[in-house]
Amino acid sequence: MVIPGLSTRGETGVSRRTFAGLIGGGAASVGLGLAAPSAQAATPTAAGSAALPPASSPGYWDAVRRLFALDKDVLFMNVGTVGSPPLEVLDTVDRVHREVAAGAISAYSNFADVRAVAARGYGCDPDELVISHNTSDGMSKILAGLALREGDEILTTNHEHSGGNVPMALARDRHGVVVRRVALPVGNDQRAEDYVELFRRAITSRTKVLLFSAPTYKTGTMLPIRMLARLAQQHGLTTVVDGAHIPGMMAYDFHELGVDFLAGSAAKWQCGPGGTGILYVRNKVISRFNPNPLPVFWPVVSSGYPAEGGRPSRSDGPTESYDIAADLQSVGNGSLAVMAGVRNVCEVWDRIGRERIQSHVLGLSGYLKELIAERWGVNSLYSPKDDPRLVCALTSFAPFRDPGDVYDAAKTTAFVARLKDEYGIVIRTSDFPVIGSSRNHQTVRVSTHLFHQKEDVERVADAMWQLSGEMS
Repeated sequence: MVIPGLSTRGETGVSRRTFAGLIGGGAASVGLGLAAPSAQAATPTAAGSAALPPASSPGYWDAVRRLFALDKDVLFMNVGTVGSPPLEVLDTVDRVHREVAAGAISAYSNFADVRAVAARGYGCDPDELVISHNTSDGMSKILAGLALREGDEILTTNHEHSGGNVPMALARDRHGVVVRRVALPVGNDQRAEDYVELFRRAITSRTKVLLFSAPTYKTGTMLPIRMLARLAQQHGLTTVVDGAHIPGMMAYDFHELGVDFLAGSAAKWQCGPGGTGILYVRNKVISRFNPNPLPVFWPVVSSGYPAEGGRPSRSDGPTESYDIAADLQSVGNGSLAVMAGVRNVCEVWDRIGRERIQSHVLGLSGYLKELIAERWGVNSLYSPKDDPRLVCALTSFAPFRDPGDVYDAAKTTAFVARLKDEYGIVIRTSDFPVIGSSRNHQTVRVSTHLFHQKEDVERVADAMWQLSGEMS
């Protein structure tokens, strides 16, 4: 099954020529108002960036796999925890680190050029896109910047990551914000409308924010973002999405999603340098996507916000009143090397094609779910399979046939460890509350990505089937 789918302060005194050389050759310009490099200069020349064959070629995805430095003796299927940067990105980061060190070059910057390249791939504008440290950093910035008061409610779920739970807890303890949770159903027997209805019934007159993960990192359920955003718009609510797994996996247009905020990782499925994330802040009103006024939001962590005079009111139309992402991006001296790596990896994804990547990874995930349903039964799946609006490239399921084993954390942990030690396959455990159960269910989670192929899916399914039989 395949589902288509730097303005700087000038402290360095570095010359324009030196700086252009520093970030050229695949990394491209990251500031000083330099013009974009020529097509020839922008063509990657690193050892790992050989030209790809035509997408229709039988060897296309083999060639994509060769772009990466992953250990060939290990089948790594835990991209939901961390990705692996392409070879050319590693070369870019290393080269720029060394040249920055040699020249003692600073980077007091809002990295406008990097944000522009990244925004192009995510369907938003540079004034709405921040390169953050990770999803948790983005979620913290969002919740700290919202104008929430005592008694205001955040409506969220019982399957959230600590990256969202912690800043919500801080808002509760500091400002008296109320956090209410929708209990999410799991498995294949759901439709997108079911999740929307759960949120609809839970909204009260005090609800101000709708916050949810899409997909949930626990089960790999892609909550229906567009549908939930429309629900929020109907009730005048602010939407906050923990989209840790969206960048690099899904070919979403952030404007079309209609959400107000989305935090994601650039180091998981996007395979960027470690310690990088994506933060989307809606900065204009586009009636066909989100007609609601922009929520009040303050860039509370920033060295770019003016000490005097403030900023103009946020836009009430399709043109931004100011670059709010620049304020959020400006936090002192940044890393030219890391930002060059983020730009480079976004260029790699654009070169391959984000729709093509999405179709590939969802197709592999769908194939894995079918194999699991055939062998273990569809009820072993905690990830949706049949509603395409709810699927992503994460697959969570219970590998043991004894129903009581679903509560056995030690056994599930041993299963994952043995799969690595005896079969050379890396996956991870997951645990989460299930409606009607007094204890968390213990499952395993498998990630299928662009450096995997059909035979990898068959290999992991065969290995898990054999090992689960031995352990049962």
